[in-house]
Amino acid sequence: MAEDRTPEELRQPLLEAMLAHVPFDGWNEKALRAAAADIGISPEMAELAYPEGAMDVLEEMLLDADNRMVAAIEALDLKNMRIRDKITQAIRIRLEQNAEAREAIKRGVAAHAMPPNLARGTKAGWRTADRIWRAIGDTSTDHNWYTKRATLSAVYAAVLLYWLNDDSEGFKDTWAFLDRRIENVMQFEKAKFQMRKACENMPSVSRFLGRLRYPASKP
Repeated sequence: MAEDRTPEELRQPLLEAMLAHVPFDGWNEKALRAAAADIGISPEMAELAYPEGAMDVLEEMLLDADNRMVAAIEALDLKNMRIRDKITQAIRIRLEQNAEAREAIKRGVAAHAMPPNLARGTKAGWRTADRIWRAIGDTSTDHNWYTKRATLSAVYAAVLLYWLNDDSEGFKDTWAFLDRRIENVMQFEKAKFQMRKACENMPSVSRFLGRLRYPASKP
């Protein structure tokens, strides 16, 4: 009996049942109640399983997607891949694994765009970027930790929105768009590196001004 399960045991069945209703109803309590009826439990039991309601179910879906993505990334032969190829493959895995839930994901993006849910959406995107970097072996702890994740979050968000509206065969237009975004990032990182190297060889303005203010003392 479904009612005999614990709230924790009901989370996955409720999520799976709700995915059938979200394309029509959105991520809301109506869809959650319909999912509860589908698996034979009361709305009260569904509330125990997901105390924060439909947004809690959406969070569960995204966490599950993150976990499946990481498992697939870790199964790759990463040591023989360039960073850009690892990132490209990771994003492709994430989208391809969830192709059948594209309409539910589209509704989820719309739900996260609502003012009360903006923080949830931002956090979810950051978490996905962080898990990609960790899965491909990133161990940075300095400011690069933040810049890498901020950059990847922006790339993933752009590619996700493109994918959600892509009707090309096999999403070939999305993969071309992804390649262009990755190329843009790599060019930007190359330019930053070149600028940093150039600045290392430039005279220090602060040291120059310091000498003007405090001239070297004569012996």
